[in-house]
Amino acid sequence: MPEDHDWEAYKVPPTRTPVAERTTSVPNPITFIQTVFSYVLDAPVTFVREWIERQQAKNKSYYYHQKFRRVPDLSECLEGDYLCFFEAEAQWRRDRMVDQEIVEIIRERLGACKQREGPNEFQNCAKELELLKQVTKAYQDRYGDLGYHGNARTCLMKQKHRMMEERKAAQ
Repeated sequence: MPEDHDWEAYKVPPTRTPVAERTTSVPNPITFIQTVFSYVLDAPVTFVREWIERQQAKNKSYYYHQKFRRVPDLSECLEGDYLCFFEAEAQWRRDRMVDQEIVEIIRERLGACKQREGPNEFQNCAKELELLKQVTKAYQDRYGDLGYHGNARTCLMKQKHRMMEERKAAQ
């Protein structure tokens, strides 16, 4: 297509909207309201929002990593302090779930090692197997024989009885 157009051959159609010619010196009130809104309301809010976003970008926190504060153990609760009992029970349940996940992760690592090593699994996966034995024994010592309805009180009593048996065996 040629660069120089013949404007007489291809005439531009006339615009249908007439150009507004200003005949008054009074400013348009809509433009004034838009400018006031922009500077008074929009600009400060936008500035604060951008500042908050910059601060949050520096300290990124992930909502799914919830961190609970440690509460006193059931043995540290005062008599009749039911709120402390409830918090200790909830803490014990969280600890039990964490310990279950630890055992499961170690078990998965051992399975992956066995899959990866094939016939040499007994030599090359001995470290993972030993770690799984230790973790499983620790889990059984703490939570074994409690059953599905085990709670912090029965777990504490089990640990107390185990400690008493160890003292008797030492004497």
